[in-house]
Amino acid sequence: MISSEREEHAISTRLVSPSAVSVDPSKTNDYDSFAGAYTAANETNLVNAYYERPAMLALAGDVAGRRILDAGCGSGFLFAALRDRGALVSGFDASAGMLELARRRLGDGADLRVADLGGPLPYADDTFDDVVASLVLHYLEDWGPALAELRRVLRPGGRLIVSVDHPFAVNLIHREAGREAECDYFDTIKWTVEWTVGGQTALVSRWHRPLHAMIEAFIRADFRITVISEPDPDPAARELFPEAIAVEPRFLCFLFFVLQAG
Repeated sequence: MISSEREEHAISTRLVSPSAVSVDPSKTNDYDSFAGAYTAANETNLVNAYYERPAMLALAGDVAGRRILDAGCGSGFLFAALRDRGALVSGFDASAGMLELARRRLGDGADLRVADLGGPLPYADDTFDDVVASLVLHYLEDWGPALAELRRVLRPGGRLIVSVDHPFAVNLIHREAGREAECDYFDTIKWTVEWTVGGQTALVSRWHRPLHAMIEAFIRADFRITVISEPDPDPAARELFPEAIAVEPRFLCFLFFVLQAG
């Protein structure tokens, strides 16, 4: 059974109607307001700790000696894992609250900066061997400027390793809620959920886009797709989350890409 600690830190989600979401953007995606609760959940839950992060690390492979940019690094879980594997890591995030937690985890010497993925990045051209963008691109309506900046800071031939919401899963969430009219698979649309974690609630909005739109954005930004992955959970999940894995030993949640800069 799942331990009481994992239950306490689980994130429950509720799909929110677009008409119920405030037009004030400050009411959504305010990670500063629930950074601690989200980090606690991220450290132990199934989809982050035993699905998404292990998949990203597996795709990255041997990173010893490689310069890596963690785009949207949050509280630094992936940064720490890459650094432990011998990479030279830098990271940025739009949330100062998340970066404060990252600095506690990583130490004052860690190269961490406040920056928005949708704008200019504070790094020179051709700086990094790899960029990891873990569950961050789907917060943007337009991927073009962000991908252009990530391409700029990558050396020629460098890799961009990406995880995003799986578009089929987002469409399925709406169908199972009887809200399929709000999410046509072929459209790029904003969708919002209410997260409840650690006794706190927050509205989180992301952008659904179909697979072909993702691929077209990567190609326009001069990336070549080398891997598209829909991985299994980490084997440890079978012991830690036996009930969940018994129901769904494989599931659609996130979609992963490895891209090579042209």
